[in-house]
Amino acid sequence: MAIKTVLITGASSGFGEACARKFAAEGHRLILAARRTDRIEALARELGAQVDTLAVTLDVRERESVEKKLGGLPDGFSEVDILVNNAGLALGLNSADQADLDHWDTMVDTNIKGLMYCTRAILPGMVARGAGHIVNIGSVAASWPYPGGNAYGGTKAFVQQFSRNLRTDLVGKNIRVSVVEPGMCETEFSLVRFEGDADKASTVYDGMQPLSGKDVADIVYWTTQVPPHINVNQLEVMPVAQAWSPFAVHRDS
Repeated sequence: MAIKTVLITGASSGFGEACARKFAAEGHRLILAARRTDRIEALARELGAQVDTLAVTLDVRERESVEKKLGGLPDGFSEVDILVNNAGLALGLNSADQADLDHWDTMVDTNIKGLMYCTRAILPGMVARGAGHIVNIGSVAASWPYPGGNAYGGTKAFVQQFSRNLRTDLVGKNIRVSVVEPGMCETEFSLVRFEGDADKASTVYDGMQPLSGKDVADIVYWTTQVPPHINVNQLEVMPVAQAWSPFAVHRDS
């Protein structure tokens, strides 16, 4: 198996951490990027016992920082084979008329702009080498609305469509692009959405078995391991306990 260099954003927890552990277990070289320096450095030290690992403190919302840090990776890490655009979040569940505009801004800046910045920083090198794979972490919210999902669903719809357009731009350049769209998954996602309210976050998964971060990491890894002439365009996955809701219908009383 060829050892590849894998850059994972949002790698300090959730899907990102699980992906880091999966790729490390398979022997790949890691660049772990996240805002929380202490957590990302601790994870890099742990996984560094298995594979070459580099920790990068990075806020994907900061364009100049992304350009500088990802454009100046050290020797041994500068040629990124796989980019996992995982950094993202949801904030709040209020209806659109009551939503916090700061929450909307943060979701757009992270889920849309951050993903664009990281992709644009890494993609030219992949094209120059004639090889690479971008895996974007989307959500079922890209295709299926739910109350309170307003701006979050919109940002993930962008991820879906951006991934498709990348595929179109990159035809003939030997670059693969995939979007993996999980449904309900028990990570720090709900804890972040409810701004640290652990009790409220835990109720999201009451009475059902959600996906785990490891489940999603296994799927992400699989998309990178199919034969090189295959591209997994879009992969939507839910726990068995979750499905699509009926149409909302308001009836006069």
